[in-house]
Amino acid sequence: MKIIQITDTHFSPSKPHFNGNWEPLADWIEKSNADLIVHTGDLSVDGADKDEDIAFCMDLMRQISVPMLIVPGNHDVGHLPGSLQPVNETRLARWRNLVGPDYWAEDVDNWRLIGLDSLLMGFNDDEEEKQFQWLEEMLESRGDLRVALFAHKPLFVDTPDEGDTGYWSVRPSPRKRLYDLIAAHDVALFASGHLHWAWQGRFNDTSLVWGPSAAFILRSMEREMPGERLIGAVVHQFGETIESQLVAVPGMTAYYLDDVVEEVYPHEAHKVKTEPTP
Repeated sequence: MKIIQITDTHFSPSKPHFNGNWEPLADWIEKSNADLIVHTGDLSVDGADKDEDIAFCMDLMRQISVPMLIVPGNHDVGHLPGSLQPVNETRLARWRNLVGPDYWAEDVDNWRLIGLDSLLMGFNDDEEEKQFQWLEEMLESRGDLRVALFAHKPLFVDTPDEGDTGYWSVRPSPRKRLYDLIAAHDVALFASGHLHWAWQGRFNDTSLVWGPSAAFILRSMEREMPGERLIGAVVHQFGETIESQLVAVPGMTAYYLDDVVEEVYPHEAHKVKTEPTP
C-alpha cells in the first residue's frame, strides 16, 4: 500500500501566494499510483476564521481522484490557549461542517490509520479528553492491525524529553500520554507537518516523519531545526514495515515566507520585528 502525505499547503482564494504549487503537486499525485493521500494540516492560510478559505481548499482537494484523509492544522482550527486564534467551538464547527471529522480512524489492509487533531492537545478540557479516550479505544480495539498515527504537530522538535516548546510541538503532558499509548500499542509511525522542515528519525520503535510543506520554507524568521528545507511530499510504503521517502516534487517552487510574511501573516511579521535580538 502506498500512502502519500502532503502537508502545510496554505492555499487561499484571497492570499494566493502559494497556490501555484497545487498544479504540479496534483499532477504528481495523479501519476503516483498512490492508494491514499493523507493531508496533515494547515490546509489553508486562514481557515480558522474564514469559511471561504476552507471551502476553496476543499474544492482543490476534490480535484484529486485518489481518496484523501485530512487532519487540521493551527491555521485551520486555531491554536493554543492565549494565542491570536485559540481553538474554540466555532472554529471546530467550521472544520467539521466543511471538511469532516477532525480526528478519525481508517482500517486499510493490515493497518489501522489514525488521524489526530493535535490542536486539541494542551487545553486540558473536555474536547482534549474526549479525543484521548477515543484514541485509547481505537488502539485497544485494533486486534492484529498495525498502527500509524498522523497529526499536524510533531511529538517533539529536538529531544523526546524536552520541555514546552510553545508553538512548535505537542505540550509535555499530552505528549507523555501519547508516549505511553505508542509504547503500549506498537505504533509503527507518527507522521506530522507544521514545522516547515523535512526530517526522519525514531522514537524507540516508532518511525517519526516530518513532512515537507507544499507551500513555503523559512529563511531566517524562525529558529533552525533538525532536517532540511524542502518543498514536496512524503511517500510511505506500507507492508510488513513502513518505508518513508521525502520527495522534492518536480515543478514546485520553494517560496520563502520571509519574503511575503507581511502580506500573508502580518501578525507573524509583527512578532518577528518586536522580538528581542539574541
